[in-house]
Amino acid sequence: MINRIPTPFSYSSAVVAGEYIFLGLHRGFGESFTQQIHDTFEHLKKTLLQCNASLDSVVKVHVYLKNIKDLPEMEKVFCDYFETDRFPARMTSTTEFIDSDCLLMIDGVAYHPIPQ
Repeated sequence: MINRIPTPFSYSSAVVAGEYIFLGLHRGFGESFTQQIHDTFEHLKKTLLQCNASLDSVVKVHVYLKNIKDLPEMEKVFCDYFETDRFPARMTSTTEFIDSDCLLMIDGVAYHPIPQ
């Protein structure tokens, strides 16, 4: 069975397919990169909660940064949300965004076994 967490836009914030949760783009809001990345993680946590999962379930993320100079701050913030040695696999790249105020987006995959 496939379940979707819809958005008002042309994508789902998550699609649950079996034991996997495919996370669509998540972005945060705020004046600074630090505010936006913390807000992004809060949105990710809410989406995962709707799928009966948590950040502990996240196995892979792709972080899109507007400015590569934000990479050191991103590294620090990841330590706020994941235990040392329990980080998801990650790819980080830079890009421009349609929304000029957007400084980052995150998407990814979570693994959430179905109870037997």
